[in-house]
Amino acid sequence: MNYSEVPLKETVKELTDGNGADVVYDPVGGELADQAFRATAWHGRYLVIGFASGDIPSFAANIALLKEASIIGVWWGTWAAKNPRLQMQNFRELAGLIAEGKLNPRVTESYALDDYADAFKAITERRARGKVILRMQ
Repeated sequence: MNYSEVPLKETVKELTDGNGADVVYDPVGGELADQAFRATAWHGRYLVIGFASGDIPSFAANIALLKEASIIGVWWGTWAAKNPRLQMQNFRELAGLIAEGKLNPRVTESYALDDYADAFKAITERRARGKVILRMQ
């Protein structure tokens, strides 16, 4: 979905047969945060990952109440430092899912390590439609 061309909340509702998203992963914040939270399903979870837009959103508490939805802060680095065994378990499970072909990260851009500036530009110019990777060889 290209949220700059279609309304986020309504499109999520359409894609989920009117139910809304069970989980919203938001590393951006900003002006679309409210729409994304309103697009959650009953008992949905809105994960606050960061504020790449620079703007820290405010949320209407009544939406959380009416949907019995949760807003959850996820600070992975701190969690991983405080829970190293669980972090390693998660990593092993994730690697296993990838190895089994059950999880296929969408890689849309691939760059040699020396071309890191071009890779970063692809992200900042919002050209990437999936993962941008750097190759070590």
